[in-house]
Amino acid sequence: MSNRSDTTPDADAERWLDLDVKLAFQERLIRELDALVREFGDRLAKAERELAELRQAMPPPVPLGPIHEPPPHY
Repeated sequence: MSNRSDTTPDADAERWLDLDVKLAFQERLIRELDALVREFGDRLAKAERELAELRQAMPPPVPLGPIHEPPPHY
């Protein structure tokens, strides 16, 4: 048999209220996290664009000679 002592109308109303409060907090947290993820996505896209611009602005590397050639002071 089930224990019906914790399912009084007052207990049920309190449980529903608790669920409503938890749901409200979860919905707010989801909105805040969504905004944060979107902001970081925008910042990442901007950083990637800036990195691409910097790479294009850099001069090409200058070859320094053969890899196995000793430096001139030897």
